[in-house]
Amino acid sequence: MAEGCMMALRYGMVFFNLLFWLGGCGILGVGVWLSVTQGNFATLSSSLPSLSAANLLIAVGTITMVIGCLGCIGAVKESRPLLLTFFILLLLIFFLEILFIMLFFIYQDEIDHYAQRDLKNGLQLFGTEGNVGLTNAWMIVQTDFRCCGVTNHTDWFEVYNASRVPDSCCLEYSDNCGLDNPGTWWTAPCYERVKDWLNENLVALWIFALCTALTQILGLVFSMTMFCQSVKVETFYA
Repeated sequence: MAEGCMMALRYGMVFFNLLFWLGGCGILGVGVWLSVTQGNFATLSSSLPSLSAANLLIAVGTITMVIGCLGCIGAVKESRPLLLTFFILLLLIFFLEILFIMLFFIYQDEIDHYAQRDLKNGLQLFGTEGNVGLTNAWMIVQTDFRCCGVTNHTDWFEVYNASRVPDSCCLEYSDNCGLDNPGTWWTAPCYERVKDWLNENLVALWIFALCTALTQILGLVFSMTMFCQSVKVETFYA
């Protein structure tokens, strides 16, 4: 009976971690693809230049693959050290996610203020040498979200020291259209536009977060159950 339970747990654990590992491979693949094809698209942040979508996906994909591999090998070999390592790493990530979510809601106003200040500082690097990624990121954001500047199109006036904006702020794009009158520019603030977009997709974000949490909880339950069962089986046969 105990051996049958262990066999069922092993297959369940292997299947779960195989999906986990494949998911990590997919995330890593997308990250590498973005890095290769969209290498110039980096980040809007001046203080965190390496915080790009590609780098985040590569990091998340790599961590997911490593954890999934540990769980899979631990299940196949019924290795208690590997199962315990898998459980501890997954539990640590789960607690860190909860901590980050709590801190985000507690310090939301402070985060808003810091983010806007950091983005405004980043505007000063727009179009400068060595900041192609930041420049492209702002061009894409302003074009896709039909906005201009962080809090107002006048944010660009301090960058150019003149009443002009990047051409990506124009209602109808053309070379040097940012030199025309303000009536030809988008005036909506990009920060608020992005926040509105996130709020519109809040349900989808919460569903994704809940599915992620459920997957992690299942992984914790499977690994700890199998660990405990392996201890009982070893004790029984001893």
